[in-house]
Amino acid sequence: MSKIAVVYWSGTGHTQAMAEAVAQGCGGTLFTAEEFDPEQVGSFDALAFGCPSMGAEQLEETQFDPMFQSCKPYLSGKKLALFGSYGWGDGEWMRNWEQECREAGAVLAAGSVICQDDPDSQALCDCRALGAALQ
Repeated sequence: MSKIAVVYWSGTGHTQAMAEAVAQGCGGTLFTAEEFDPEQVGSFDALAFGCPSMGAEQLEETQFDPMFQSCKPYLSGKKLALFGSYGWGDGEWMRNWEQECREAGAVLAAGSVICQDDPDSQALCDCRALGAALQ
């Protein structure tokens, strides 16, 4: 069985609910962005990162993005999954984030999961499937 980290930031609880569903799907360990040390990346077979869209369709800037940027040097060849919620826009932040991960050499295990506002039952089912794709 793979050792999987599910690392997220959530301001409203929407992305946290998604993270919990991803963790259910993979049996992974949940970490907030603040709890996760980028040097831990190597001790996991796969990772799921979750962050909502903020501001002008970007990752949360004070906790999540600095942590994620510190993880990037360790992502080459690593199996990843991405997820997050948004309140407006069309998902540009996720497309940009996927590209950033590919450029870092990460392997996306499945299509990313995004939902508008509170995840409904379909979004949570998609998150569990995303987690399962990491195994």
